[in-house]
Amino acid sequence: MNAGIATQPRDARRVHVRGIVQGVGFRPFVFRIAHLHGVHGWVLNGERGVEIHVEGSTAQIERFLRAVVEQAPPAANIVSCESSATAFEGFDDFTIRASEKTDRPTVRVSPDLPLCSDCERELFDPSDRRFGYPYINCTNCGPRYSIIRSLPYDRPNTTMAGWTLCAPCEREYHDPANRRFHAQPVACAACGPTYVLRTAAGHIDGDVALQTAVSMLRGGAILAIKGLGGYHLACDAAQPQAVRNVRERKYRKERPFALMARDLDAAKRIVELPPAAEALLFSIARPIVLLPARVAFDGVAPHNREFGVMLPYTPLQSLLFAHGAPEILVMTSANRSNEPIAYEDDDARDRLTGIADAFLTGEREIARRVDDSVARVTAYGTSILRHARGYAPRAVATLPTQRPMLCVGADLKNAVTVVVDGQAFVSQHIGDLDHFPVVESFKTAIRDLCEMYELNADELTVVHDAHPEYVSTAYALSLPGERIAVQHHRAHVASVLAEREAFDLNVAGVAFDGTGYGDDGTIWGGEFFTGSLRTGFRRVMSLRPAALPGGDAAARFPVQAAAGFLAQLDDLPDLMQPPFAFPDRYGKAMKLVEHNVRTFTTTSMGRLFDTVAALLGFTREITFEGQAAMWLEHIAWQGTGGRMYAFPVTGEQLDFRPLLRSVIDDRVAGEDPSDIARAFHVALADTIVAACEVIGPLPVVASGGVFQNALLIELLYERLGTRMSVNAKVPANDGGISLGQAAIAACKTPA
Repeated sequence: MNAGIATQPRDARRVHVRGIVQGVGFRPFVFRIAHLHGVHGWVLNGERGVEIHVEGSTAQIERFLRAVVEQAPPAANIVSCESSATAFEGFDDFTIRASEKTDRPTVRVSPDLPLCSDCERELFDPSDRRFGYPYINCTNCGPRYSIIRSLPYDRPNTTMAGWTLCAPCEREYHDPANRRFHAQPVACAACGPTYVLRTAAGHIDGDVALQTAVSMLRGGAILAIKGLGGYHLACDAAQPQAVRNVRERKYRKERPFALMARDLDAAKRIVELPPAAEALLFSIARPIVLLPARVAFDGVAPHNREFGVMLPYTPLQSLLFAHGAPEILVMTSANRSNEPIAYEDDDARDRLTGIADAFLTGEREIARRVDDSVARVTAYGTSILRHARGYAPRAVATLPTQRPMLCVGADLKNAVTVVVDGQAFVSQHIGDLDHFPVVESFKTAIRDLCEMYELNADELTVVHDAHPEYVSTAYALSLPGERIAVQHHRAHVASVLAEREAFDLNVAGVAFDGTGYGDDGTIWGGEFFTGSLRTGFRRVMSLRPAALPGGDAAARFPVQAAAGFLAQLDDLPDLMQPPFAFPDRYGKAMKLVEHNVRTFTTTSMGRLFDTVAALLGFTREITFEGQAAMWLEHIAWQGTGGRMYAFPVTGEQLDFRPLLRSVIDDRVAGEDPSDIARAFHVALADTIVAACEVIGPLPVVASGGVFQNALLIELLYERLGTRMSVNAKVPANDGGISLGQAAIAACKTPA
């Protein structure tokens, strides 16, 4: 027995560490810290996190426990570290034990991690045995969620199970002093997977494959490149014809493409990059970051002031740039429009043949599709627009319930949440459920999470949107167990409070979006609530109701939505004539409103944005959801301040009529549409503040797709500052709905 322990009072503690502590090098870290502090015992992965038995003097154990929390690996995220006295067993060493399986797992799975600086250095070191190896990784980086088949996170439970370690990799894997100690995806060129380039002429492997791929990219070709969570379609962003080819082949008309910059210097040449955004770009999630453009790339982001930019996060991506790939690549999800991203090799070849000129395919299987995350920095900090690689499937909150739950979200921008032992795990972005392949992906993601956390359908509380015709609702109602319906906009407000675990905080909640099923059966979307997660949310105010001719079709045609709002104004000019030049669809929509045929009632703030966009020149059909509102924000950034539009709070309504009258008058007078657009944003911010003042001196929380508008958020921060809170861990759009559903259900059901 160690003499230091023998001569001091002996103590023993059982330690439970919760959070992201598996797949991030936590056990080898604990092993090294234990030896450094001279304590004995063991560490293992359990279903609920990392379990430690530690023996030594009281002082030694206290120093060890402090080091565990304060010096944790960079990819770890410790939520709790609890210790309790236990029997002293007299261990004479500290070891890493095999993972323990006794109960339903509740461990927080690590998201996929970007290539670390140590591995990057080895990747480009000719003297290193992994020089140029496209699957290099260690305990601090590499795939996690995208390769895990089941918990706990050990190699046999991953897609690396079929790759037997060579002798050098085996030694590293079992050497506690090595950076690859228990790194589950560890491999090298001698024993691990590699990449092959498949072209019409045949297969090419090795270094020649990368060189050929780079030559093709420089020549204007489109490549399908296998990544961590699926395939990308890549081309040279500086070649307009290549960009046009991607759009035409995948039927993506105008939605912006993501860009991958070779390095930070290349990124700085194309976008404005303040320090906070640079930190987000380099963060461990490595998301696509939305940033103001400094240059023009024809066809990359039509009618948009921002580019979505990311840095390389896999070894293969770094190797492509090192071999001379264009310094800015279009790097967009490999799919046809409205389909989920391709991630299985055979499916990718079937779906992408005719789009991609060649396939750079890796041999390591992807366990589940995980798209790239999208984020931006606002006055309120990081805002997540798409929750996926690097973030999913993180636990974003601990809720006051022990009941297992499945929360299926909404039909647009779907993501699901499972609640296990009170922890709310939010899935990766799934997509819009109005397309069969996405519905299948939705079902797969639910099955995947339930199997990973061993959730039995009979035991689940299933939570869904109140809309009776949602695909997600129908699926929820097909499941056994208790079902709970949660109104859409209350779920938006709840998602902000859930992130903060503020279950008793009374707030003024603002939920603005395009559409959601209201308590009265009408289409809501411009709502104010008061209350808390514990007491519930009472609707106290809304946008003035307007007609919605043609129902869902009005969301695709801004002039059709405009007809329902403008029908409430007298003495309108002829909007079919310049400067408005509305198409015939507007006149037909007006007739629907006049005769109350196929016309519905809405309080949608999203449709008000569409109306203003139509008045300022966006009179065609949109090609992706939210396009007209994005265009309106885009031109508003170019406008100057000074114009003041009335948008009064009248009783329990925000009256849009004076606002629209001012927009029309200024347009007729020849005012710059950018100035009008900015004045609209200012008026909206002012009326939100005025409405909150009427409600009373409560903290304000705001959510819904409208609050992805960066200009509106900036204007609100100027007026409300920290009195207002917005989403930070899940999207403000419908990607955050499932978390709000979970929070409301957790607070209304017995623990």
